[in-house]
Amino acid sequence: MSSSVSAKTVLVLGDSLSAAYGISPEQGWVALLETRLKQDYADISVINASISGETTQGGITRLPALLKRHQPDWIVLELAANDGLRGMPLNLIERNITTLIAMSEGADATPLLVGIKLPPNYGVTYTERFYTLFEMLATEHKISRVPFLLEGVALQADLMQSDGLHPNAKAQPMLLENIWAYLQPLLDD
Repeated sequence: MSSSVSAKTVLVLGDSLSAAYGISPEQGWVALLETRLKQDYADISVINASISGETTQGGITRLPALLKRHQPDWIVLELAANDGLRGMPLNLIERNITTLIAMSEGADATPLLVGIKLPPNYGVTYTERFYTLFEMLATEHKISRVPFLLEGVALQADLMQSDGLHPNAKAQPMLLENIWAYLQPLLDD
């Protein structure tokens, strides 16, 4: 069987957390995902379309060309952290994520929504509503969701870079496991 017939693609649309900010790209969780897929799912490739500083609006702007070019089967939507860090209105973030989900599904790609938590300095109400937004949208659109990308990493100083926002190279395998638990069932579907 020709591999081109069954070749499938995972597109990662993310921000600095997926763009291997502050570490070499081959150490990032997306590169580790690519290595794992080569071992266990040889017919699936990974496209990392993540850009440090990316917002949901930036993702909306870039996604149509990415869909056309790569025709992904799955899309890991790891955006909104920068929206939240800039204090953008939650209704706007919700609308943008909804648009990204609709664009993905409209291109016959299965989206995986990646949740994130903000540092507490944005106030309890905003940070809690921001975090629960991901669960609400995943439920509403009946899609899978990674509850928190930085689970087990965020509050561990030895796993974070000096800025306290970005995980270091040592943390990347943990990020991959956080994603893999929700991505693998989609790949097997």
